Amino acid sequence: MLQLVKERYWQSSASIHRWLDVFLVTEPTFRKVVIDDHLWRASSIRPVPHETGQRAAAAVRWLYNGQDATPDGGVSYGYFPVSKTRGWDTASYPETTGYIMTTLIQYARRTKQAEPIDRSHRMALWEAEVQMANGAVQGGKVTAADKQTPASFNTGMVLDGFVTLLEERMDTVVLQAAERAAIFLKNDLKDNGLFATNGEFVSRDAVKVYNVLCAWALFRFGKLTGTNSYCYAAVRAVEAALRFQNERGWFAENCLSDSRYPLTHTIGYTVQGILEVGMAAQRDDFIAASDKCWRAIIPQIEENGFLAGRFDSQWRPAVRWSCLTGSAQLSIIGYRLGQIRGDKEYSTAADRLVNFLKAVQRVDTGISGIDGALAGSYPIMCDYMTAGYPNWATKYLLDALMLQANCSGERLDRSSIS
Repeated sequence: MLQLVKERYWQSSASIHRWLDVFLVTEPTFRKVVIDDHLWRASSIRPVPHETGQRAAAAVRWLYNGQDATPDGGVSYGYFPVSKTRGWDTASYPETTGYIMTTLIQYARRTKQAEPIDRSHRMALWEAEVQMANGAVQGGKVTAADKQTPASFNTGMVLDGFVTLLEERMDTVVLQAAERAAIFLKNDLKDNGLFATNGEFVSRDAVKVYNVLCAWALFRFGKLTGTNSYCYAAVRAVEAALRFQNERGWFAENCLSDSRYPLTHTIGYTVQGILEVGMAAQRDDFIAASDKCWRAIIPQIEENGFLAGRFDSQWRPAVRWSCLTGSAQLSIIGYRLGQIRGDKEYSTAADRLVNFLKAVQRVDTGISGIDGALAGSYPIMCDYMTAGYPNWATKYLLDALMLQANCSGERLDRSSIS
């Protein structure tokens, strides 16, 4: 009980200090962003049904700025006006730099540009340079080798980027790094099919079901190299994750911090991993499990696209704010399932999510750390990545925008990236 009181005290104290910083320290433009977010109710947000290409280009520019803000080839953790850095965090973040590679390369494929691939190649070489000796990728922001601690999830996300880069450019250094990461992941699977190494930057639960997203990267590497053992391991990981799904499609033990009320962010990780391995391995039961979860989410999406950021096991909203990263991730699930099922309801629901995200994506503040980015929460001072723009939110927004453009036939605007 005393520990709970202490935790609530420190949470309240941190919140008060952030609000004081907003009004006393931060620049007026960001202050206006905060005020706008918290004065207007989510129900008053007007969706943006078009502008997909322009919004995608703005997201790409922001990701470029994030890479340029660091002293190495990685991507900045994000832009945080209310922090010690008062802006870009100059420390690169290995985990999300990993899957940002995949996003930029997919954008390059759509727009026939070289720069996203060149930048991703730099990211891959940097990831190989900071990879741990055992093949793992460290948890948290980049740090000295003697302070690194392994995390299976982070390893899977970097493996994902390695595989995508190798599909475009063969590089021996990257290939060797990818193989070391794949070996680590395969060896990290317990007999029960669950990844063992959660790392020190999440709550210390024994099980993190969202680790199943690593299975997709592992399966892809197995296909790339013709090594079936990696594909078998990936399938085993998905089979293990499905044991945690209830009859309503919700997954237990599936959050960074509170598994009673998982974030849409980690729900998205889990369902994407299961769905993509299901499609790659032609496992209809995996696809059906993903479908069950998505169908339970559709009724929770409000007409203008707002989606609560946490849900309990009965799909009751647990908070009144939105985890924008999670909304982007779940829209991706909707588009992908729509492609499989041929059901317009799926893509229509995904469009509602994305059109809300476009409405809260800032593009005209004149601040390079804000324009084109997606915040952690809506409103921005709420409890996921409070008062900031984490790089992975914009990565997933860009993924969603590319899928929306694909569904609508809208052309991505390569000319607007400079």
